Amino acid sequence: MTTPAPEPAVTAPERQPHHRRRVVVHPDAGTLAEAVAARLLTRLLDVQSLHSPVHVGLTGGTVGIALLRAVARSPIRDVVDWSGVHVWWGDERFLPSGDPDRNETQARDALLDSLGDVLPAENVHAMPALGDGVDTPERSAEAYAAELARFAADGAAAPELDVLLLGMGPDGHVASLFPGHDALTVTGTPTVGVHGSPKPPPERVSLTFEAINAAHQVWFVVAGAEKAAQLGAALSGADVAATPAAGAYGRERTLWLVDAAAAAGLPA
Repeated sequence: MTTPAPEPAVTAPERQPHHRRRVVVHPDAGTLAEAVAARLLTRLLDVQSLHSPVHVGLTGGTVGIALLRAVARSPIRDVVDWSGVHVWWGDERFLPSGDPDRNETQARDALLDSLGDVLPAENVHAMPALGDGVDTPERSAEAYAAELARFAADGAAAPELDVLLLGMGPDGHVASLFPGHDALTVTGTPTVGVHGSPKPPPERVSLTFEAINAAHQVWFVVAGAEKAAQLGAALSGADVAATPAAGAYGRERTLWLVDAAAAAGLPA
């Protein structure tokens, strides 16, 4: 079912425009992953009918990787012109290349490697890993900012992603922007190095709100009863310092694609 989100109860300059936001509830996490995969493929095809290249931002997490596996299985996958798709990430764990906990590693295993030669290697823009010419999250963030700038319009810091997939943690964090963390207030750059993450590993790289909110569409993919309280807070316009997900939105549209367990506390 599709349910309009409730009117924000707290006015904050960072909150997302509620009139561009929709909540779509699926019965369970498995159905959610399959449905978002179909939605993503349709979005890629729709955008490719208008312009090329297409820029998409991926997320990690259990459901985020499950939806990539569903994309890999879909027959619609082969209709997409992957040579015109550029792949980015909203955040990354600052670990060595190939580490199984890296979002890039999991995404390659779930989908990207299966695309073989149809997705050019140069179209996959991974955040630099520990040891790949960078030794701190800050240097990785700087290198990624430079890569984003290469594909940005004149005067912009990053390309406007046609769709950016995001998850949300039980604490309300989005990408690697955690409650109360200094990275929440970083401006003037599309990326930030993160230290002291409350969720291991402690060192990460993340897009900033400026880069996230420049995306044409932002899709949150959220499953699990443990996220219900923060889902309600984010949709109610909670303080971004306490619930960072409340500050992430798309310029044209924001979709909250959730399962019934996560949506249990929302109004009918």
